[in-house]
Amino acid sequence: MSTHNTKAFGADVATAPLKEMNIQRRETTPNDVEIEILYCGICHSDLHSVHNDWGGTTYPVVPGHEIVGKVTKVGDEVTKFKVGDLAGVGCIVDSCRECDHCHNGDEQFCDNGWTVVFNSVDKKHGGITYGGFSESIVVDENYVVRVPETLDLPSAAPILCAGITVYSPLKHWNAGPGKNIGIIGIGGLGHMAIKIAKAMGAFITIFTTSQAKADDAKRLGADNVVVSTDAEQMKNCPKQDMILDTVSTKHDINTYIDLLKVDGSLVIVGLPAQPLEIGAFNVVHGRKSFSGSNIGGIAETQEVLDFCAQHNITADIELINMNQINNAFERLEKGDVKYRFVIDMASLKN
Repeated sequence: MSTHNTKAFGADVATAPLKEMNIQRRETTPNDVEIEILYCGICHSDLHSVHNDWGGTTYPVVPGHEIVGKVTKVGDEVTKFKVGDLAGVGCIVDSCRECDHCHNGDEQFCDNGWTVVFNSVDKKHGGITYGGFSESIVVDENYVVRVPETLDLPSAAPILCAGITVYSPLKHWNAGPGKNIGIIGIGGLGHMAIKIAKAMGAFITIFTTSQAKADDAKRLGADNVVVSTDAEQMKNCPKQDMILDTVSTKHDINTYIDLLKVDGSLVIVGLPAQPLEIGAFNVVHGRKSFSGSNIGGIAETQEVLDFCAQHNITADIELINMNQINNAFERLEKGDVKYRFVIDMASLKN
């Protein structure tokens, strides 16, 4: 298969800073869309992958899975996109297309394993996939989504991961009018969850350890804010139908399970590298559930983009140039960002 050089930023080893490198992108096949990447968000998953926190990283690794860009080329059989269209790419760039989950639009649960946009074996074309910290990307049209023109492009990029990651469980657990929805953490995921759950009509309680973020939660749309280190505030907190846990570091989840209503669910979407301990009595008493959710399928990703356009929802971002990427990673590790870094990819071409 013919390829071409593409400028990118990635890491050669877990302990090295990201640097400029050249990668190979395939030429467009009949069903492919080539996208000039305009903006790419930075997620905690990028940080974990570069540092090999979860194991299995193949180097060199080029992260990035919150991709917004413009279509520059389409294959002969492409029907969903044309040159000039705004397009987005999230975590999934392929799946088996044959299992029940793929047929039902839940590619994230593909029985045969879906292909991640970076650091994944490309079962169809060979090699390892490279992500959005690059000037362009080539993806099968069936795994590309339309980006509504009414959205601000830089702050829309995080919808491709942070947005869908919180939208999917909020929808699945029926967040809406009359429901008490708790959200743990106000970071990249948490701040999007506030905005989306608010637009769904739920009553939102935010749990945070930071008083500064507690003050900001109301601006974002929270109805109630609980500083989780304050025992009295936790004791007086109303019971929750669902609590969405967005924290990506090790923490005690049992105190939150205690705050669920009967049949309530604590749903984790953050991805701590360490296991979380659960007290059996905490879930047995009240028939409570500890659950998880993993991004969303392609159709649902399109759905959340359209939902966000309808409700004028985008991420609160800090736009950076590519030469600031290593500083951004250091700050992200410390939680020093409100609330998502997004790279202006035009800086890669300079």
